[in-house]
Amino acid sequence: MTTPSARPQPESLKDLFVSFTLLAIQGFGGVLAYMERELVERKKWLTRAEFVEEWAVARTMPGPPALNLSIMVGSRYFGLRGAIVSVAGMFFLPSFTIAVMALAYAKFGTDPHVINALRGMGAVAAGLFIATGLKLLTALKTNPLGVPVCLILASLSFAGVALLHWRLVYVMLGLGGLGYVLTFLKLRGKP
Repeated sequence: MTTPSARPQPESLKDLFVSFTLLAIQGFGGVLAYMERELVERKKWLTRAEFVEEWAVARTMPGPPALNLSIMVGSRYFGLRGAIVSVAGMFFLPSFTIAVMALAYAKFGTDPHVINALRGMGAVAAGLFIATGLKLLTALKTNPLGVPVCLILASLSFAGVALLHWRLVYVMLGLGGLGYVLTFLKLRGKP
């Protein structure tokens, strides 16, 4: 996919590395909210629709979706070098931080204050995830299936995973496959 010259893009490999490093160290409990805000709203390297499409692809690939998306963005702007630099940015400082935190947790992990702090961070991460999901709903306006069908598929996915405790892989294959087939048929019918 080519990028228009007028679109903002990373200035250099260093900019790409620093951007993904900062994203990764902010992303405790899930980096989706930070990635969407940084890549779409702040840096404007992706449109909201592109972000939703690439996030969907990143979720279906093996490995962590945030890492997959960083590879896709790095590759988009700098090819293989960009993909490698993006991965390095996602791993370098966060790996060091996690090692330090693991050592601290081994020493203080049974302290009730630490346990309660971690519970509080979990609630905040869930709130960020929900808020990002609601912001991304605006991208459904341009989806070929239309908002009602997308909301039905999303509701069925939520019910299957959260309420019926179906395995995520089956929901993705079943409902994701259904969404793919419906979209294919809809687009095939257009001139």
